[in-house]
Amino acid sequence: MEDKNQNQLNIELSEEVAEGIYSNLAIITHSNSEFVLDFVKVMPGVPKAKVKSRIVLTPQHAKRLLAALSDNISKFESVHGTIKQTEAIGLPMNFGGPTAQA
Repeated sequence: MEDKNQNQLNIELSEEVAEGIYSNLAIITHSNSEFVLDFVKVMPGVPKAKVKSRIVLTPQHAKRLLAALSDNISKFESVHGTIKQTEAIGLPMNFGGPTAQA
């Protein structure tokens, strides 16, 4: 029982971080020593977007993240059905709605 407690990790989640950050675009780049994931919120009709969050991972952790995400997608689809993919061509600058004018 004592060994189990030694292998546990206490993780804190602040209220600010718990709110999350919405992202509808991820840009992934890499070097020989790290993967960089930039999460962006692109708004319809707005030609400029800011990176809202950047995560830097080791290649080993990036591969573990890929496996964990794949596992979670499989579990999601077993309950909710296949996630339909749309073909993404270029950056989604216009989501098909009317262009807003002021």
